[in-house]
Amino acid sequence: MLRRPSASVSQAAVAVLGGAALALSLASCSPMTTPEPSDDPVRPSPTAPPTPEGPAYVADGSAEDNLPLFAAVTAAVWASDQRGSGRAYVDALTAAGFDRAAMQVTQDATTVGNPVESLQFSVRWGDADCLVGQVGPSTGEPVTAVLPQLAEGRCLVGTTRAIDW
Repeated sequence: MLRRPSASVSQAAVAVLGGAALALSLASCSPMTTPEPSDDPVRPSPTAPPTPEGPAYVADGSAEDNLPLFAAVTAAVWASDQRGSGRAYVDALTAAGFDRAAMQVTQDATTVGNPVESLQFSVRWGDADCLVGQVGPSTGEPVTAVLPQLAEGRCLVGTTRAIDW
């Protein structure tokens, strides 16, 4: 035989829930306190000197150290009207400090003259790593990564175009 809960149990539950709701509403009405200024280096004070904007080229650094700049340059070109031009990526990376002689880039157009669905470019870094970028309609947003070098110090698979400008 099933028993119905007594009215006192239901009333107790309503009282508990009502009390909790009242406590929450009163807590949200309490005055806000302003946090004290901190000397915490993670959160600089509003009077701290500004930091340089964006990543910087690290000549003696690793490929990983330079990936933020590589990615920022790639994103900037992708956001421009030159987004489909391999030359634009090579020129922008060169202007940012990367070695043009260590770069590779794929073709901008297919064999029938249409824009490629995916454009790749790279910078060989040292004897083991490559900074590699890929952009295009098939990629969506730009993709950048540090990848191991291929045979003979290459970074990209297949035929690349000459960087002779």
